[in-house]
Amino acid sequence: MAEILLSLTIIGVVAAITLPSLTGNINERTWNTQRKALYARFSQAIALMPALNGYGTFKAPKGTEGTESYDAGQDNCAETFVTAGLAKVLKINNICSDDLGDCGVPSKINPLGGGNVFDTPKTLEALNDKMVGRGTTQHNGYSIYKTKAAAFETQNGESIIVYYNPTCIGSLNETPFTDTSVESGMYIQQRICANFIYDLNGNKGPNTVGKDIGFMTVMYPFDAQLYAPYPANRPLSTTYSGKTATKACTTFDNEYRLPRGDELASMFVNKKLINAASYDVDGYGYLSADFYVRSNGSKAVMSQSLETGFRDDLRLDLLKAVWCIKR
Repeated sequence: MAEILLSLTIIGVVAAITLPSLTGNINERTWNTQRKALYARFSQAIALMPALNGYGTFKAPKGTEGTESYDAGQDNCAETFVTAGLAKVLKINNICSDDLGDCGVPSKINPLGGGNVFDTPKTLEALNDKMVGRGTTQHNGYSIYKTKAAAFETQNGESIIVYYNPTCIGSLNETPFTDTSVESGMYIQQRICANFIYDLNGNKGPNTVGKDIGFMTVMYPFDAQLYAPYPANRPLSTTYSGKTATKACTTFDNEYRLPRGDELASMFVNKKLINAASYDVDGYGYLSADFYVRSNGSKAVMSQSLETGFRDDLRLDLLKAVWCIKR
């Protein structure tokens, strides 16, 4: 009897050690499968929409441009984008605007890689206050309205929050830079049409970015592109040049890649979710996998700031930060 009890004790100890790890691995595989399936469904739906800008009504009085009253006129745009646009090409069970929690949205989100838990953003401004600023430079300006978020549930049980910009412009094939200087650049804000935060299992938990919570961003109103980067928990600890950054990501982990410029733009929109403010990076931001040939024949690599949304082209020998992603 003593030997049986000892054997059961040993089995219990081993189970207590291994079961949490096994359960965690099963959850990770399940979330990964769900995430890819969700991306596939959304990609197909977005491709069927005729245009992604212009949804919603505008009721602000004349002469109020640039004021809070002007911004408030776009309050219903995200909900209209869902009801009049997305719901026609995607199976949706429930739509919420006043109380996002009615669609299974968690009240708080745990950011990627740890950090302070924050309240689920209910407006585009709360998600990223740089998305609603008005800036003017010699290269470009941007003007994004302070839209209220909407939410919906899919037939597969995912809860989705929608943040919408009704005035998005641009196209995938546009030339991003117009001169040959390193200082040429643009702000990416106007190219972003909609952003989605998804929770694969509603508010059940762990409500953590990189697990059951992730994000997708739609750019360009026509021939729209959907991006869903899956970032590493933090940037690489060493800077790299445009010549070495790609290899740095595959060396870090064979499943990781250097993000394209628009994938970095998605990370900019969702910088609060990935805890980007915790990392000290200069104004040029992170290197992308996009290269351009300038009018003088020299080759440049594109960088994207996760702080301001500023995009620039850099000489290949400049050392900059790198944040690798999975796709």
